[in-house]
Amino acid sequence: MEEVKVNGCDGGSSLEDSNKDLAYVTKGLEAKAQVIVNDVIINETELTKIRLLRAFVETQDPSSKEEDDLTITRFLRARDLDVEKASTMFLKYLKWRRSFVPNGSISISEIPNDLADDKVFVQGCNKIGQPIFIVFGAKHFQKKDGLHEFKRFVVYLLDKLCASMPPGQEKFVGIIELKGWSYSNSDVRGYISALSILQDYYPERLGKLLILHAPYIFMRVWKIVYPFIDNKTRKKIVFVESNKLKSTLQEEIDESQLPEIYGGQLQLIPIQDS
Repeated sequence: MEEVKVNGCDGGSSLEDSNKDLAYVTKGLEAKAQVIVNDVIINETELTKIRLLRAFVETQDPSSKEEDDLTITRFLRARDLDVEKASTMFLKYLKWRRSFVPNGSISISEIPNDLADDKVFVQGCNKIGQPIFIVFGAKHFQKKDGLHEFKRFVVYLLDKLCASMPPGQEKFVGIIELKGWSYSNSDVRGYISALSILQDYYPERLGKLLILHAPYIFMRVWKIVYPFIDNKTRKKIVFVESNKLKSTLQEEIDESQLPEIYGGQLQLIPIQDS
């Protein structure tokens, strides 16, 4: 099979009608090449689906032309290559991004309180090159009228992680450290909002989420949050047993990439300095 290298980075008709109109595009079409974008392979089936999705969403939102094929592929994969469902998800994302991040990025001046908590750190990669972020749950506190800032903080974090992706990588790994967590740290609305942003607007970005030292009282809160987690994300969440902490982390991450607090060699770097 031929491989083609491609340079790149990381209200109208219904989709059903559009697909009928576009039948000629795919009738008899057989993609005969894999496209490699930033060392990420897009296969034959996905190439065809990308063309279909682009043809539809560009009639609904012309700004979609600015999005690359890797982005579109992630939305397709998140919806099991269902073009109609992926198109709905993608159009929702474009509308949200314009509204919530009108300047293209979140500045630190927009998230002073959450940065001051000193609760999120980003450094190192796992054994397959996925960037790692660490959240200290005991440093997070629900703030009065602070949900909107916390959402901006989540977007700031996710954008930072995506920008740090090496070629060939599209996912990141998270470590949630819950040692010392208590009810004073509980923030159900914040947790659900963060999950919603991750699932709806950053699909297929999470590789794995390791939750460490979860106290019993946290599991009560988790039961409230769990129904809001989609099946794909649930499969990526692992509660690590304390007696298997070291072996689990070392299975995923080389010692040279682990923070010192987990027996590694890296110092923690605050997200804003990463």
